[in-house]
Amino acid sequence: MSTAALAQAGGADLTGWYVGFAIGIVVVLVVVALVVPILVLAFRIGKQAPGINAALSDAERHTRPLADLAVTIDHADVITAGLRRGRQRLGG
Repeated sequence: MSTAALAQAGGADLTGWYVGFAIGIVVVLVVVALVVPILVLAFRIGKQAPGINAALSDAERHTRPLADLAVTIDHADVITAGLRRGRQRLGG
């Protein structure tokens, strides 16, 4: 016997099933409405990621010489100390 035949026979009340089914559909639609924007944003970020990575690589390459700045400062300190000693020896 089908569900409709049982319902017509008066043996089964399917109102609870219909309400539960409707609530389930609403829950699924809400989840989809929340997940789709997240997926769209993730797709956009994924498309921009190679450009961002290239820009960061360029920035790293352009700022790499700054690591040698400490060596330059050390050499400048040695030079200025030598100049100071020379000035003191000359009486200035």
